[in-house]
Amino acid sequence: MNTKYLTLLLLFLSIITANSQKNKEVLLTINDTPVYASEFKTVFKKNLDLVLEESQKDVDGYLELFIDYKLKVTEAYAQGLDKNEEYIKEFAKYQDQLSQNYIYDKRVTSKLVSEAYERGLEEINADHILILINLNASAQDTLKAYNKIKSVREKAINGEDFEKLVIDYSEEPGAKKTLGKLGYFSVFGMLYEFENAAYNTEVGEISEITRTDYGYHILKINDRRKKKPMINVSHIMIFSNKDAKEANPEEKINELYAMIMQGETFESIAKQFSEDKATGVKGGTIKTFGPGDLRAPLFEDAAYSIKEEGEILQPIESSFGWHIIRLNKVYPIPTFEELKPEIEKKVTSGARVRVVTQATNNKIMLEYGYQEGESYWPYFNEYVSDSILKKKWEYVPIPKNEDKALFTIGDLEVRYSDFAKFTFKKQELSKTYKSKERLFVDFYEEFKNNTIKEFYKNKLEVENEEYAAVLSEYRNGLLIYDVMKKNIWEVAKTDSIGLQKYYEGTKSNYTWKQRVDADVISAPKAANAEQVRTLLLNGENIEEIKDQLNTEGKINVIVLQGVYEIDQKELPENFNAVLGVSKIYNTEDSNIVVNVKEILSPTNKELEEVKGLVISKYQTKIEEDWMKELKNKYKVVINKKVLKKIKKQLAN
Repeated sequence: MNTKYLTLLLLFLSIITANSQKNKEVLLTINDTPVYASEFKTVFKKNLDLVLEESQKDVDGYLELFIDYKLKVTEAYAQGLDKNEEYIKEFAKYQDQLSQNYIYDKRVTSKLVSEAYERGLEEINADHILILINLNASAQDTLKAYNKIKSVREKAINGEDFEKLVIDYSEEPGAKKTLGKLGYFSVFGMLYEFENAAYNTEVGEISEITRTDYGYHILKINDRRKKKPMINVSHIMIFSNKDAKEANPEEKINELYAMIMQGETFESIAKQFSEDKATGVKGGTIKTFGPGDLRAPLFEDAAYSIKEEGEILQPIESSFGWHIIRLNKVYPIPTFEELKPEIEKKVTSGARVRVVTQATNNKIMLEYGYQEGESYWPYFNEYVSDSILKKKWEYVPIPKNEDKALFTIGDLEVRYSDFAKFTFKKQELSKTYKSKERLFVDFYEEFKNNTIKEFYKNKLEVENEEYAAVLSEYRNGLLIYDVMKKNIWEVAKTDSIGLQKYYEGTKSNYTWKQRVDADVISAPKAANAEQVRTLLLNGENIEEIKDQLNTEGKINVIVLQGVYEIDQKELPENFNAVLGVSKIYNTEDSNIVVNVKEILSPTNKELEEVKGLVISKYQTKIEEDWMKELKNKYKVVINKKVLKKIKKQLAN
């Protein structure tokens, strides 16, 4: 080789190397393991708004956080946390969910999403008849069941009473009691095959025969109606708690309702007296919901029974307690674009996934190349005994000369032995089969689909930078959670001696302010407050005062009793803590008199009273010490030239 040719070759190779490493510039190393500039820039741009301290929002400040993050990940691997079964399971679950956005055929998914949205605009009321037959039943039994449902359908079409047909023929458990009535349902509320039959049948008509895992079905469609909208309500709640100071929650909720009817604002009563503190501070407003979202049928039924916005329902009791409900707003049905992400998730993870999976596998096989090999059935019919029907088949390695290729996808060759191992594990978790051939049809379909999907998922992390970055971020997040749990959080919770020592050294930070043991009496009208004050000064007790002022079904005063810090919201603003009966404090919503029975001086809180807060601060101290150890354990070297380049890029 002459010198001129060699020089040109080296120059050419150096250009290729420089270009290939351009996107792989090393920002820093941790014990000689590279951390690339691309990763830092990605997380910097993504997470900058989440950084609380201004000093850490520039590149140098954020780099400190990034190094701490990478040190924790490095330590997690050093402690073998990536080998934990729980981590592996959780990561695999997320990887499967994430990959769906990249794997599934978007055209098929799009069609199913549009179909689901249109169906979701209405609810169907139907009756149904079921003839039971397992998918793994014999051909003779299957034909017998089909002929039976066919005969029943002909009777229904010819006008015979459907309820009587249900009683005479349906094999659904409890059918004679329910008469086959399904009530109203909508999209995703039934098996997909069943849903198809319902939505493809007109009101008053009998559906085509449809097959599910349970057997053969026919439906009679009774009604179609528009689906209920999302609504927003406010509520005032009193818990049905037998241990509470208030002996009768029903009595209290009725008192509050009476005050609203007398002119007090809903928001004012909610803020003062609702025991649902999360909504009480917001005037009782609950997050907007739709049918079934709250999983509280009694509450939902009551809320949907309100006809007009602003209308207030009389107190009702749910499984949680007593409520006064006001309807704030009825929302229009969401548009397709608004619901699209939610529907896509359901389409790619529910019963429709089989349709999507088949289309997706066809796309992957076309993209990477697919070649069918030997049929599995002749070999596996002999290799696997009938003991598999009892889930007791024992795996025996397949001899190398018999281990033929089932199929090849891309550069992956899948053999008999791969399917055999899958079959051995699958049998324990599978449903019961009567036919070995039927079992293998189902097992092989699942094995082939899973194998093709796993092949594509592995290719994704190599070929798709966006997918790889998101997956890496989640992987690291799981590891950091586990390493923090092991080295920080669990230590702080279980190290009782260390916790006590930390508390003793910092207990001056945990003190009760001045407190009062008091009765707090609120009255909407100033005249009633004057009466309360006079009665208290005359020595009347709280129950006597309530009996005198809350008469003829009218609630004029509300009483709270307890121990309160001087600035708690139960006490009036600028309250002056003096033993005995206070002056009247006038607020925007009420007039308040406080009867102070005891004044408690400021004092240190006991550890048990502030244990959660002390543990939190103790965790912070442990983490600070642990990070110092990690920085001593691992050598971090920053490439200043690359860092300077990053600063310039991010400044533009």
